[in-house]
Amino acid sequence: MSNTIKAGDEISVHYRGTLEDGTEFDNSYERGQAITFTAGSGQMITGFDDAVIGMTQGEVKTITFGPDEAYGDVDPDRNTEMPRSMFPDDFPLETGGKVPLQAPTGETLMGTITEASDESVKIDLNHSLAGKTLTFEVEVVKVGD
Repeated sequence: MSNTIKAGDEISVHYRGTLEDGTEFDNSYERGQAITFTAGSGQMITGFDDAVIGMTQGEVKTITFGPDEAYGDVDPDRNTEMPRSMFPDDFPLETGGKVPLQAPTGETLMGTITEASDESVKIDLNHSLAGKTLTFEVEVVKVGD
């Protein structure tokens, strides 16, 4: 069996994700757990999924890609305003705070509070990494079973 990754292979990788300014936004090493997914299946963002194809077990590679291959551009229409009364009295409504909201589809979206008053709360529903160029250092831990 080849250790070169092709679409459909189940693989495990460790990674460290950073923004253009070097700020780290995710690190599987710190969690002590590699992620396992099926290469080329769309389980990961496009740039990450595409980059692992052709890598081999033990290989380490640094990849950088823009919003079009990650979480998309910031959509100014992905904002909502809700009455303050919809939140529990003890819910911390601070600018920059995260709020889980249920979409009509049933999925849970994580919103970011952009403004809060006694009457209403404004929430940005864009992914926190939307509009950003991402860099990942990827290490292939395992290919196949």
